[in-house]
Amino acid sequence: MQRIKTFLYLLILLSMFFLAACERSNTVCPSDNRAGQPVLQLADLIETSTPIPPSGPIQVEIQGKLMEVDKVVNYPLCNDEWSGTVYVSCEARVAKAEVDVNANPLFLKGCDLKIAPDTVVYVAAHNDAAYYKGCSCHTGELP
Repeated sequence: MQRIKTFLYLLILLSMFFLAACERSNTVCPSDNRAGQPVLQLADLIETSTPIPPSGPIQVEIQGKLMEVDKVVNYPLCNDEWSGTVYVSCEARVAKAEVDVNANPLFLKGCDLKIAPDTVVYVAAHNDAAYYKGCSCHTGELP
């Protein structure tokens, strides 16, 4: 009986070791992506104009597949207009965030980000996850 208990404890310990080694990363962006860059302030970004995107569809790799998107966001994010399919890359930057009562970072509060209905937004910093209902959790507005 003692031998079975010992075997089970060792099996559980070994299983925990392997499960911890398989932990999934929550981002496709390198961890040192922002080293040495100054912190962006929201007040400065609110005054910036919307960047002019390149025309035509752009091919990017999302979740290991080459996909066409209408816009790649690789610049400081605040005032912009999105429609179709948008990819927010690892190079996109946001302002220093305040946090709401639900621990959501409000780095777009006060920005003029317009997202057309039915827009699909892929976010590299969220492991290339697709979002369909805008960015209300980062603006403080109700959906």
